[in-house]
Amino acid sequence: MAVNYVLTERANPQQPEAPKKWYATAKSSGELTLRKLSKEIAEGSTTVSDTDVLAVLNDLSKILCRHLADGKIVRFGDFGSFQISVGSSGAETKAKFNSSFIRGTKVMFRPGIDLREMQKNLKFEKKL
Repeated sequence: MAVNYVLTERANPQQPEAPKKWYATAKSSGELTLRKLSKEIAEGSTTVSDTDVLAVLNDLSKILCRHLADGKIVRFGDFGSFQISVGSSGAETKAKFNSSFIRGTKVMFRPGIDLREMQKNLKFEKKL
């Protein structure tokens, strides 16, 4: 299998007068739902049902949210880690900064060794 991509023409926002260039954009080939994922995991095991797997994945999601909200980095071994990052406006001085300067948050994912290896070996296919 390969990762599908399409070409998209875009301008450089830092140089709007420069000629536009063509860039690759990943094109999804479908999706995998939590329910389908749990069935696939269960198929690889003779001792766990898809209902059990789904229950564990649902709990995993709740626990991940709780620990991220507590400011923790959540590590999933070779899979990778999750962490909250914040974006803020700047204050004139350190003393003038308060939490109202924070504009928003993002959940950052840092892939572990398994996903980094997968990325190194990806194949690509252009879609028309």
